[in-house]
Amino acid sequence: MFVLEQAGATIRAVNSAGEAFAAFTQFNPAVLVSDVGMPDTDGYMLVRQIRELPQEQGGQIPAIALTAYAGDGDQQRALQAGFQQHVTKSVEPETLVNVITRLLK
Repeated sequence: MFVLEQAGATIRAVNSAGEAFAAFTQFNPAVLVSDVGMPDTDGYMLVRQIRELPQEQGGQIPAIALTAYAGDGDQQRALQAGFQQHVTKSVEPETLVNVITRLLK
């Protein structure tokens, strides 16, 4: 969060996919960065729920899966779920900023 805020981003951090979806519908972010390994509802289900929203409600938001799952199958699963990028932990902060910047162009 600190690095992204230093890069000029306004951050909304939450503790679960349910909180993320609720915040998403009120916050209207420019990009979604989500862990995929969350309890109860995982990041894959979160991005699928978001993709079901109409475009004007953020259904087409650029989304990044930030995850410890680093295999080729994991990347494919993230892309199929609706993420545009798959970034593995532990990512260098500058790399994450660059991925977000490229995704927003």
